[in-house]
Amino acid sequence: MLWVKAFHILFVISWFAGLFYLPRIFVNLAMTDDATTKERLLLMAGKLLRFMTPLAVLAIVFGVWTWSYYQFFAGPGWHWMHAKLALVLLLVIYHGWCFKLFNDFTAGRNRHSNVWYRYFNEIPVVVLLAVVILVTVKPF
Repeated sequence: MLWVKAFHILFVISWFAGLFYLPRIFVNLAMTDDATTKERLLLMAGKLLRFMTPLAVLAIVFGVWTWSYYQFFAGPGWHWMHAKLALVLLLVIYHGWCFKLFNDFTAGRNRHSNVWYRYFNEIPVVVLLAVVILVTVKPF
């Protein structure tokens, strides 16, 4: 089971690397008017999305495997897990939102400023902080 947990952590870290970097690409896309630069950034964003999506799936698969082994909902004291799962759902929604934003950039329909994307980039940071505290401290 330790191997399963190790792979879960590895894929979560890898997924978060993509969640941290993709919005930074969006910041740069929102800042440039140069067609060549936009084309290069869109290529980078598309490749990153295609790379990080399987990592997200694997992180969730190994997380569910760990959850099913330990039966985290059996008994009192597992409310931290409910909160963690809600945050994972938020990350999945965020990931999907990144797809929508990428498609908007690709179609020339971006409606947000680079400053908006800078704030958007902070969402996974806050979620990661909360998840690490929940899993480590288990406050409830």
